[in-house]
Amino acid sequence: MTHIRKIAFIGNSLPRRCGIATFTTDLQQAVSACASSIETAIVAMTDHGHAYQYPKIVHIQIADQKIDDYVAAANTLNAGEFDVVCLQHEFGIFGGVDGSHILALLSRLDMPVVTTLHTVLAEPTASQRRVLNTIIDISSKVVVMAEHGRKLLRHIYEVPASKIEVIAHGIPDIAFCEPEASKAKLGFQGKSVILTFGLLSPNKGIEVMIDAMPLILQSRQDAVYVVLGATHPNLVRNEGEAYRHRLATRARDLGVENHVVFLDQFVDLPTLLDFISMCDVYATPYLNEAQMTSGTLAYSFGSGKAVVSTPYWHARELLADGFGVLVPFNDAKAIGSEIAALLTDDVRRDAIGARAYKVSRSMTWERTAEHYLELFEQAVHPRTGPGEMAPVERKPSALAAHTYPEPNFDAFIAMCDDTGLFQHAVHSVPDRSHGYCVDDNARGLLLAVTLDACRDMPLPGILTTRFAAFVQHAWNPDARRFRNFMSFDRRWLEDMGSEDSHGRTLWALGECARSAPEASVSNWAGALFAEALPTVETFSSPRAWAFTLLGLDGYCAHRVDDINARRVRLRLAGKLMALLAKVEKPGRPWFEDGLSYDNARLPQALLLAGLAAGRADYVSAGLRTLRWLISIQTAREGHFRPVGSDGFSDIGMPPQRFDQQPLEAAATISACLVASRADRHPEWKDHAELALAWFLGKNDLSLPLVDTETGSCRDGLHRARANENRGAESLLSYLLGLVEFRELTRASSQAATASPAHALSA
Repeated sequence: MTHIRKIAFIGNSLPRRCGIATFTTDLQQAVSACASSIETAIVAMTDHGHAYQYPKIVHIQIADQKIDDYVAAANTLNAGEFDVVCLQHEFGIFGGVDGSHILALLSRLDMPVVTTLHTVLAEPTASQRRVLNTIIDISSKVVVMAEHGRKLLRHIYEVPASKIEVIAHGIPDIAFCEPEASKAKLGFQGKSVILTFGLLSPNKGIEVMIDAMPLILQSRQDAVYVVLGATHPNLVRNEGEAYRHRLATRARDLGVENHVVFLDQFVDLPTLLDFISMCDVYATPYLNEAQMTSGTLAYSFGSGKAVVSTPYWHARELLADGFGVLVPFNDAKAIGSEIAALLTDDVRRDAIGARAYKVSRSMTWERTAEHYLELFEQAVHPRTGPGEMAPVERKPSALAAHTYPEPNFDAFIAMCDDTGLFQHAVHSVPDRSHGYCVDDNARGLLLAVTLDACRDMPLPGILTTRFAAFVQHAWNPDARRFRNFMSFDRRWLEDMGSEDSHGRTLWALGECARSAPEASVSNWAGALFAEALPTVETFSSPRAWAFTLLGLDGYCAHRVDDINARRVRLRLAGKLMALLAKVEKPGRPWFEDGLSYDNARLPQALLLAGLAAGRADYVSAGLRTLRWLISIQTAREGHFRPVGSDGFSDIGMPPQRFDQQPLEAAATISACLVASRADRHPEWKDHAELALAWFLGKNDLSLPLVDTETGSCRDGLHRARANENRGAESLLSYLLGLVEFRELTRASSQAATASPAHALSA
């Protein structure tokens, strides 16, 4: 029994003339017939410059180029409290680059989405991949109509197997019948009929069939090739009926014009079934292997017709094992020979048709609707185990204090040599070919002094010295910048690194100045910080400003008399505030149009600056932006889901889910630690716990990134697997996140017995 009340289908819709329109309408009608208690509706895509007399079942129309229509449709669906949305996806039916406008609708929906992919590209462009991956990420389930589609999704797009369902293209449930009665009805009695139907366009290979007709006529002089279908509207718009005229000219030049019949019609279903019924052989001579789905093939196969086809993906699967005949692409001789053989061998032709009809009974629209209803039910009520139903939304479960692991530094120490910390690893083996960088060695120094400040498990002093020496050597006094990349043979590969690496190094130096146990190391860090700080005022990177603000928090505690440093702190915080004021939109309080890496460092920096300077406006902005970011990084099921690196800098697109990076979880923990000082609400510890739990397996793939036995951390989550390499950035992100979470836990315990007054009114 279903608990679903309302389903919306998004796609093209009849009377628009195209295969997607027919499929959307047929699927909606089949689901409605299968479950009469469910209310169904269609959201119809309308192509530019056209208007259609849609039936009442179409509740919403979207002009494909109007982004506001997509947003309005999402609001209407949410207000209508639909339980699930079923999207029909084809790149060409939506507006925007590679159909990206549909994301404005999907990203705003409150209900789960089940997406049917009518095309899965084996070689997508970068933009096509981003759009499709985003749609897949938003979808609870994706449907393809051929096993090859499943393989492409698994290997090209890295979609988890559990998310993919193969449901065959639906077919009408009609009785098997001989062709003679329909031939008489349609005026083809006494003919051997070959049929192709569908919208006419060059990719259908009609030319090849026309070229094959002279060979067929040598065996069956009564043969006639019927091409049923209107010219594709896009083709008509661009060149009128020139393509149809070229085909007619080709038939005339070959002397077969009396045996090729063009019927320029878009017929209703009963008429179409009559035409299919009357043919002896159905031909699909498509020219493109990557045809994932063919409704015309499915309908003819399901009517018990002998099909001769080129081996595009759908045909290769459906017609295998003697259920049809496959011929090479663009080979008139081969297709002509096979069709001639079938037309002269009634026993073989009838046997192929009978086998096709028998096996296709599982493809009827009734069975297809049942499969979709099962998927809809799973999307609305996902199962968590055998016989167990999980609610749509689950409250996040925090880690108990005793469940998080103790820090283990074995893998971290193994990544170090007498120069410093290696950047990358091949699995867990340090990769010398990529050498070192100041980014990671600065993080190593930050971890060392953080451990000292927390009185947790200090690292061997020799490591702290090596990280400090690396940072010192990275300073280029001529350029007033830190170098970043160093080869394994200790050669600097650049005169200066990025603005962000400069800011990150200042962050480590500032904390070292505050927390290093030895005064000489603390003074060294403070002096180098002061020397490198002025350059930051020329930077344009918001993250470089934020990293520097994190370092200024430590440096200003070390050098309370440095008036210039306090001035720079206010100026950089002011730049972040100005950026926020410029970019922030209602319901989207953020500093940039897109989301990138280390996102939580921006609100964290404002919070620290506000707490230090007594600026309630900075604190308020930091808390507001952090809360919004956390809402974006929380999955419907309640677990932490960091913004994926696939979508970095994709302005205007919803955040990508993959690849998920440890850096984001660590930044969230750090920001929550600071937020808890400004706003002593238990939510911050809860959010930090979820970010730490992401490392331990509470994530989209339920895969742990951390090996607690060795202390290593995988480099992130791909769509269907973890990245097995375990480089320095991932390792340091985990260790810093773990150490800071322990500090937050201690602080929360102490705060429980202290005054509830907030640090600042925000």
